[in-house]
Amino acid sequence: MSSPATESLSGRAAIVGIGATDFSKDSGRSELRLAAEAVQAAVADAGLEPSDVDGLVSFTMDTNTEIAVARAAGIGHLNFFSRIHYGGGAACATVQQAAMAVATGVAEVVVCYRAFNERSGMRFGQVNSALVQQVNSSGTDNAFSYPHGLSTPAGFVAMVAQRYMHEYGATSEDLGRVAVVDRKHAAVNPAAFFYGKPITLEDHQASRYIAEPLHLLDCCQESDGGQAIVVTTPERAKDLPHRPVSIAAAASGSGPDQYIMTSYYRPELAGLPEMGIVGDQLWNQSGLRPEDMDMAVLYDHFTPYVLMQLEELGFCGRGEAKDFVREPGALEVGGRLPLNTHGGQLGEAYIHGMNGIAEGVRQLRGDSVNQVAGAEKLVVTAGTGVPTSGLVLTH
Repeated sequence: MSSPATESLSGRAAIVGIGATDFSKDSGRSELRLAAEAVQAAVADAGLEPSDVDGLVSFTMDTNTEIAVARAAGIGHLNFFSRIHYGGGAACATVQQAAMAVATGVAEVVVCYRAFNERSGMRFGQVNSALVQQVNSSGTDNAFSYPHGLSTPAGFVAMVAQRYMHEYGATSEDLGRVAVVDRKHAAVNPAAFFYGKPITLEDHQASRYIAEPLHLLDCCQESDGGQAIVVTTPERAKDLPHRPVSIAAAASGSGPDQYIMTSYYRPELAGLPEMGIVGDQLWNQSGLRPEDMDMAVLYDHFTPYVLMQLEELGFCGRGEAKDFVREPGALEVGGRLPLNTHGGQLGEAYIHGMNGIAEGVRQLRGDSVNQVAGAEKLVVTAGTGVPTSGLVLTH
């Protein structure tokens, strides 16, 4: 095992509170109210008051400014505020930003939040011509692919999935195994939208195509809801009610020739090099290795990217994820690498990956609905196909 890097961020900040709204298809309230509810719930869970918070971090895609959330949640002044770009790739990077602020003394209690009406409001899975019309470099990038029919996330990912399956012999059933285990875990999670609704591999195969080879059940939900995470110093954490979850590593990264969702111009299409870059940083910072992880929460907006993440993070070799997921029970509680024990974004809700971080915290506290016995070390990842981020969390 390698040693953590000198002057590392490792162990210099801790997660002490998590909070969420209900997850639904129609929240019936504004995105600002969702954000405020999630933040207030997380602060209360941490045993703190809103007045203790002096920092906020979110996504550039969040419609709620930090000052609006501060007003709505009863927070006073802010010493620190930050936003991360690239959609779901920002999830773990919000915690990285909070940890850096706390570790350097810029702020003492920082809350990371994400809230949206992504099902009842603007649906990310639909064609959105406004993305092409942006007066910035992203608009220019999208203008090359949209006229050719590559105009939805499922369409983008389908191209990569098709190439990956061709190169490595993975099948649609291999992708379906991820969906089945997510839904199995969601089925016993009362907070999950698909609570009580497991699926079989046959159900997966029978579901309609969205963009071949992606079936409906390969694609995450569109959800309304909010999630918040409280980060503070290890010293402050000692006096709070929950056992603190140490941020053993926090990383972000982009790869060569990086675009959004699909980087079409790389020599190899069937990979996620940005996740490999994040993984290298995580293992170096934490001094841990993939084999040390008791479980994983891998961003699952589309099932093929879960297989690719297993390879990029080093849980198996290139092209071997199909064999990994075919192992009976490998991804279930008690298996080789329990995966997405909350149900993931396929089963619990799509909250841009923030709910996955919360599940990592529950596992290390010991109060997950699908508790992994003796869980002490785990990895969480953020959105894939875009510049991304990740965390290693430990006791």
